[in-house]
Amino acid sequence: MEILSDPATLLTLIGALALAGASIGFLAGLFGVGGGAISVPVFFEIFRVLGYPAEIAMPLAVGTSLAVIIPISVNSALGHRKRGTLDMDTLRIWALPILVGVSLGAVIARFAPPAVFQIVFVIVATINATKLLTGGKGWQLAETLPGRWAMRAAGAVIGLVSAIMGIGGGAVSNLYLTLHGVPIHRAISTSAGVGVLIAIPGTIGYILAGLGQDGLPPTSLGFVSGAAFALTIPTSLLTTRLGVALAHKMSRRSLEIAFGSFLALVALRFVYALVFGAT
Repeated sequence: MEILSDPATLLTLIGALALAGASIGFLAGLFGVGGGAISVPVFFEIFRVLGYPAEIAMPLAVGTSLAVIIPISVNSALGHRKRGTLDMDTLRIWALPILVGVSLGAVIARFAPPAVFQIVFVIVATINATKLLTGGKGWQLAETLPGRWAMRAAGAVIGLVSAIMGIGGGAVSNLYLTLHGVPIHRAISTSAGVGVLIAIPGTIGYILAGLGQDGLPPTSLGFVSGAAFALTIPTSLLTTRLGVALAHKMSRRSLEIAFGSFLALVALRFVYALVFGAT
């Protein structure tokens, strides 16, 4: 591709991916989420700069994001499990429904226009940002989690939405759990486990959905870019512990405001793309 023949441009893209990886890892440690809220828009912009159309760039950004989340979510879940705050009962109930939802999301990725991904991202990010920025006052549906069938339905929706958004599900499952009275630390820990349940089958689904697709970048396996994955992972693993350390120094309210502000900005970016056709 001609744009890569310019050394300065190539170095800029490599640096952007390394910086994205550092941000993803830092976010995972700081907020207990997989980092898809950073990686999806960053990957999308980079693939667009490289000249790929939105109908390729968006599912490619989502699939690559899910692949990057795998090692981060596994590492995070193991850490929370050691501390005894990972709710394995909830994860067992959600395991199969999440798999079903993720599989459906991968099928949608094969045929859906880029606007579908962007609209889902905007809706979920806006809801989460509003809850975080307002402090969550009045944002509780019940004091306890519902029965198994309602939990299974919720798991399927979490899997579907997360697969379409390209996130590990932490932001979505954390929202659901806290709305049902689950303490924030337990919700964050369990959401790390949700990331494992979503990222692995989600990545496989996006690989299969993209097989045979014309116009994909070199080194891609379906809708997963091998080059973007390789350049993002090293820095993400290095910065995860930094995020964890800072999280323990900041107040919970400061974290909520920081994360909520970021989600709001990302949502506005996609609203701009939808309204003005800026891709």
